[in-house]
Amino acid sequence: MANEFNMRSAFLIFLLSILAITSSAQTRQQQKVDSVFKLVKTYFNAKNADALYNLAGDAFQKEFSINAFGDVATKQLFPLGQINDALLTSFVNNSLATYKVSFTNATMNVFISLDNKSKLENFLFKPYTDPTPDKTALVPTNNPMLTTMDKQVDTVARKYIQKANTVGLCIGIMKDGKTTIYKYGETKRGNARLPDGDTFFEIGSITKTFTATLLAYYVNDGQVKLTDPITKYLPDSVAVNQSLNGITLLNLINHTSGLPSVPDNLKESMTNPFNPYKDYTKQMMYAYLKTCRPITKPGEKYAYSNLGVGLLGAILQYVSGKTFGEMVNELITHPLVMLSTAQYLNPLFSPRFASVYDSSGRETLAWEFDVLAPCGALRSTVNDLLRYARVNMHPGADKLGSAIALTHQITFTKDVKIGLGWHIIPVNGINYYFHNGGTYGSSSFMAFNAEKNVAIVVLSNAYEPTDPVGAGILGKLVK
Repeated sequence: MANEFNMRSAFLIFLLSILAITSSAQTRQQQKVDSVFKLVKTYFNAKNADALYNLAGDAFQKEFSINAFGDVATKQLFPLGQINDALLTSFVNNSLATYKVSFTNATMNVFISLDNKSKLENFLFKPYTDPTPDKTALVPTNNPMLTTMDKQVDTVARKYIQKANTVGLCIGIMKDGKTTIYKYGETKRGNARLPDGDTFFEIGSITKTFTATLLAYYVNDGQVKLTDPITKYLPDSVAVNQSLNGITLLNLINHTSGLPSVPDNLKESMTNPFNPYKDYTKQMMYAYLKTCRPITKPGEKYAYSNLGVGLLGAILQYVSGKTFGEMVNELITHPLVMLSTAQYLNPLFSPRFASVYDSSGRETLAWEFDVLAPCGALRSTVNDLLRYARVNMHPGADKLGSAIALTHQITFTKDVKIGLGWHIIPVNGINYYFHNGGTYGSSSFMAFNAEKNVAIVVLSNAYEPTDPVGAGILGKLVK
């Protein structure tokens, strides 16, 4: 315990947040984290445990009293000595910062993330170890390296797939009416099988765009309104919580509800920390909502919320009388002939599912979901997601096409630009509809621009984020 201390828990919940792409400047969120870290350094070197404690948010202070933290700081942290130098080494998903910190008596990795009030949410000390060297032998690929695009893709993909903790990577590009699939690595470490356009991956939060399409479908069908208060669809025992007043269905899908990223009682349901959402039920979600208080006033601030989209999905299930999987199949994947997109895979498809690997490159569990499935439960392939991208770029005049078109209408522009589920991001001055996804063993990226007639899908069976791959390729392909 002397060399490791986590202010929140031994298990960090990495939540996906909106990608902020800049050419050289820090993102706004990174600037906030750096500012807090500077205060951490000041108070740490002054051995002021109370001041450090006051930098922490409600979640931490709920778990640690000021006296308990002071005892840990005095006995375990301050003996490390003064903080001399610190270097930011990574900033995962625009959320979790890792600093290599040189103390007088040790070198440590310090992990920091902030809550919605810019207070410390995670604060973890671990002994620093040199990163595992990248792979030296070139990872196999089907990339023929013949065209300019081939070489541009390889330049970006190599930086990703040669990392020690990555295993497989499949990239689908649709440009000027032509589709190209690039395959790198393996579907399972050591099996020498390239992932292809029909390999199943977890797609994580790209699932939210499907949930958004379901919402838009039911809005156009007159079954719900974007302005409907959520209390209209909640049990009376939950709806009596006046703190929920003012939250609408629109707030849930564009992340302006004020609800937290995940409910505080999620951890209580975990039977396996590597499969965090599996046992979180609707009953537990309603129990949390009975007493919860939104962090911000609904509609005023963007704050990414898995809970919000999960709740929206539960409401749509109540309205339709169908499960999330049934809604997705009947309204989206079946009409679009997306035969390889679902929450649960047919056993015959299991051999096509890529094994998944954690941040250290160790094989881990694919996630399972209960009530929060609408925020991240779908599995899909590059081929299916390219088909999905194509209809998003050119939606038809039928009911599904009209629903998809509605998801593209901008609903919020403060700090981020977002429609229904889809975020709008700039790459080299060109706006793309975008979403990414991440679990403990998978990463995904999807973006498209109809005017440029370009779409890209990047799927990986490793935790390592694919945002740099997707954005990097777009930056080279489209000027």
